[in-house]
Amino acid sequence: MVRSINPKKAKRKNKNKGEASSSSSIPSIPTRVWQPGVDKLEDGEELQCDPSVYNSLHGFHVGWPCLSFDILGDKLGLNRTEFPHTLYMVAGTQAEKAPLNSIGVFKISNVSGKRRDVVPKTLVNGDDAMEDEDDEDEDTDSDDEESEDGGASTVPVIQVRRVAHHGCVNRIRAMPQSPHICVSWADSGHVQVWDMSSHLNALAESETEGKDGISPVLNQAPLVNFSGHKDEGYAIDWSPATPGRLLSGDCMSMIHLWEPASGSWTVDPIPLAGHTASVEDLQWSPAEANVFASCSVDKTVAVWDVRTGKSPALSFKAHDADVNVISWNRLASCMLASGSDDGAFSIHDLRVIKDGDAKVAHFEYHKHPITSIEWSAHESSTLAVSSGDNQLTIWDLSLEKDEEEEAEFKAQTKEQVNTPQDLPPQLLFVHQGQKDLKELHWHNQIPGMIISTAADGFNILMPYNIQNTLPDLAP
Repeated sequence: MVRSINPKKAKRKNKNKGEASSSSSIPSIPTRVWQPGVDKLEDGEELQCDPSVYNSLHGFHVGWPCLSFDILGDKLGLNRTEFPHTLYMVAGTQAEKAPLNSIGVFKISNVSGKRRDVVPKTLVNGDDAMEDEDDEDEDTDSDDEESEDGGASTVPVIQVRRVAHHGCVNRIRAMPQSPHICVSWADSGHVQVWDMSSHLNALAESETEGKDGISPVLNQAPLVNFSGHKDEGYAIDWSPATPGRLLSGDCMSMIHLWEPASGSWTVDPIPLAGHTASVEDLQWSPAEANVFASCSVDKTVAVWDVRTGKSPALSFKAHDADVNVISWNRLASCMLASGSDDGAFSIHDLRVIKDGDAKVAHFEYHKHPITSIEWSAHESSTLAVSSGDNQLTIWDLSLEKDEEEEAEFKAQTKEQVNTPQDLPPQLLFVHQGQKDLKELHWHNQIPGMIISTAADGFNILMPYNIQNTLPDLAP
């Protein structure tokens, strides 16, 4: 997000002063990066998105806002890199009245984009390259205009099938081994498991089913409706190691373990107890089938082994405020990330817990509550964070400040990069423009793609500077 003078506002301002309204009278200031909570907009200034820093950026809304969603695994291929992309996801609404809520199963196709150089050719090769780039931008604009007249469209196609859900959906997750099986946490206190296979099949087989979000809300009974929690909750997670194994945690600090049983589930009526306040998030270990982690309003993170009883194997204070979210690194299973209500997020190395602390990195860039945090599925040192300050940030923890490299980059770009000097070197990217960000997810099969949800809808983004390396698939 950059700041610049709005020509319309500038003209209006000049007219009020009785001055000419020609373009030559519009004040000119250099474009620079906007920092929420630091910078202030002056009269006549507005924030503008810089599309050149994205390989792909699209936004859409589906009516009622969705607090939670999940990306569904598909059979379209692993590590897809060619545009346009197609993806599937499931989301639950936060409607004004309980009966108006639903779960939506989405097919989003024709997600267009364009790969860009990390250092733009316009800044490396001089004026000739800049002229070429300008010509290319004009061609792109022309293509966009032609798409409106019947050419190939660059707008994503949204298809949806909706299932009635009584009450707001606090959180929703799809089983990684069987993505058509989803679980929802309702604000009514019920945890429900759903079979969405018929809806996914209908979307996969048609290019018009539920197109443009036009879809009736269908009535469907859940496979399981568990009402054993004493209060509503947000924490829920499927096991990546044992298909069908599930955890759900509530605002009364209790966690229930679900085990698959003959096409259904058996829920242990005796909860796991170890926190003294609301359980906010749960994450199964990516490496050990019986181990999971939890975080709580009591400021702690706990690690559990379901074979050893109803209390945690270890617990440590993770933050000075509520711990809202956690994410277990699937490529480096000793690393656990946590996000707090005070805007801080930390990295914990579970191998080196000392004096009740496993923290190896701590960041206080955000100033509002962390609402979502997730490690990349393709790069072990990269994670994304969303916050109540309306920023989605991407971090690479392997980076350190390199003054020689910065000087070389400035020379290449001829100092046209006008960025703040006090940003952490690990901060790769800042995405803005959404209001009240709630949740984000990386797409496991499309490297570099992130989807986020907020009060004003969804964004699909692929920042141009995220270097994606595939995990080592050694046997």
